[in-house]
Amino acid sequence: MRKVIISGYRGRMGRELENLIKGDPGFEIVAGFDAASGSDDGVPVFSEERLSDAPDADLVIDFSNHTFVPAVLRFGIARRIPVVIATTALGGDTEALMAEAAKTIPVFHSANMSLGVNVCAKMARVGAPALEDGFDIEIVEAHHNQKKDAPSGTAILLADAVNDSLKERREYTYGRSGRDARRSPSEIGIQAVRGGTLPGKHTIIFAGSDEVIEITHTAYSRRIFAEGALKAAAWIVTRAPGLYNMNDLLA
Repeated sequence: MRKVIISGYRGRMGRELENLIKGDPGFEIVAGFDAASGSDDGVPVFSEERLSDAPDADLVIDFSNHTFVPAVLRFGIARRIPVVIATTALGGDTEALMAEAAKTIPVFHSANMSLGVNVCAKMARVGAPALEDGFDIEIVEAHHNQKKDAPSGTAILLADAVNDSLKERREYTYGRSGRDARRSPSEIGIQAVRGGTLPGKHTIIFAGSDEVIEITHTAYSRRIFAEGALKAAAWIVTRAPGLYNMNDLLA
């Protein structure tokens, strides 16, 4: 049985992950990380200032806030245990620290932990080169009206998957406004929709002359992200130090 620490324990994704782990005999929650120390239903919770007091564990799964991730990475380095980073909107300094940590411990990171989203990205990587000439590429994402970031990290993940597979990289255009909104063939458009309780939905559009190809993923619950993070956790505990993502797991 793998001993797990959940970072962001009191958050919505932390609770989702907790519920999932309770039904998985391969994992046991030994502690949580969050803004304030304490105890929740017998699980000890440690703030950033008290991470060093946390019990021994086999790995950390992080669904916290981008400001908390550096402390989690430093904890993983100090304990020499793998870290799964499921938190998004990381800054350049945190990404650099993540790469540095990967020299001594296994680090897994994805802008979206859903297996389905990452399969969509893989499909786009395969198809995009064949559609590079003569097809405009647009990505449209929709979320509920309380989502803070736009475009979503998943939209960027999908755009990067397409762009990295093209012979000539394209520039990203975020939304369109103005008197002349005609697009250039050298761009990938990324549009964000926010409203009500819309589920997370991402569509990659390849628009050609008289034909359109669309790859769409819709997330109806947070559980899919917890499931993906747990699959990543089970996979990474046997890996050598390095920086891994969903492409590695799917391969």
